[in-house]
Amino acid sequence: MNRIHKIIIMVVFASLLIPQMVLAGNDDRRGTAGAGELLINPWARSAGWGSVNTANGSGLDALFSNVAGLGHTTGTEVSFNYTHWLDNSDIGLVSFGLAQSMGAYGVLGLTVNSMSFGTIEKTTVGSPDVGNNGTYKPSLLNLGVSYAKAFSTSIYAGATLKIVNEGIDNVTATGIAIDAGIQYVTGRDYEIKFGISLKNWGPSMSFSGDGLVINATYVDSDHQQSLQQRSLSWDLPSSLNIGGSYDFLFSEKTYRFTVAANYESMAFTDDLYTLAGEFSYNNLLMVRGGYTYQKGRGDDIYSSDGNRNNFSSGFSCGASINAPLSKPKGDKKGTYVSIDYAYRVTAILGGIHTVGLSLAL
Repeated sequence: MNRIHKIIIMVVFASLLIPQMVLAGNDDRRGTAGAGELLINPWARSAGWGSVNTANGSGLDALFSNVAGLGHTTGTEVSFNYTHWLDNSDIGLVSFGLAQSMGAYGVLGLTVNSMSFGTIEKTTVGSPDVGNNGTYKPSLLNLGVSYAKAFSTSIYAGATLKIVNEGIDNVTATGIAIDAGIQYVTGRDYEIKFGISLKNWGPSMSFSGDGLVINATYVDSDHQQSLQQRSLSWDLPSSLNIGGSYDFLFSEKTYRFTVAANYESMAFTDDLYTLAGEFSYNNLLMVRGGYTYQKGRGDDIYSSDGNRNNFSSGFSCGASINAPLSKPKGDKKGTYVSIDYAYRVTAILGGIHTVGLSLAL
């Protein structure tokens, strides 16, 4: 155990230095990263309080903030979530997750996130009028395979390998990204939690496909030849999260109020600071809310001299109903179904709604 404690201290010390050396928000790099869908939290439960659960996330809901929380899974968990991205935008995000405990060997997880944008009319240089060239459907698809393990009752660690795919008509880009994290839980009732996670680390991506091919005619000649244009590559939106939480327990643990905080050091934009709280009644009804601060978030989005860099206002809220379908008996833990909802306020276009349905066996 002393060796593990030393490892944790080293990770904490390194995480305090990395934001200053590598990942600190940089105005010169702002907006230069791609694969922005990796920054969208698809899980309703954690989205409802600003993705603050780096330290205390568990099960599939922990995968966005800190994959180490997957190690808390003791059976089978299935989750389906749908995000309506801004009112009247026709943009939707469908997410599916499956987690399976393998006992002492750890927990395996599988996630699929698909973002759709509806149908868009094609236009070309030779035919710029809408309606004459057919339609296409942009797509964003992320697949993730995760592994996490409880090394003791206090220490959890895990990693995720993600395949990132983006496509617009006949042009696509594919890449890989890695998440890794650790959680430390302590206290008489395990009410004190700390967590560190590195997200979206991986090689750069670029587009390729027939859409980048053009037919060129040589000057003073009728000769034509197909030319392949090169696509500029981009980096992934990597970040480092450091979080902590504390559970206040009342009436023999019937009531719980959790205060959580998280610092996210962003590589390609200003850093994020989140403070949130969650109230729980007997783990059957949960209500949560939070606020995320980012430099420039409060500026007027329509102002020509404003410094706003995010259309979100920073507020988020949500609720969950966790209903038991069967009670625990002996070694069996019982079956629970959870209905989750989250709302994230935005400065324009009516906000972001997420609903989720989960089953724990």
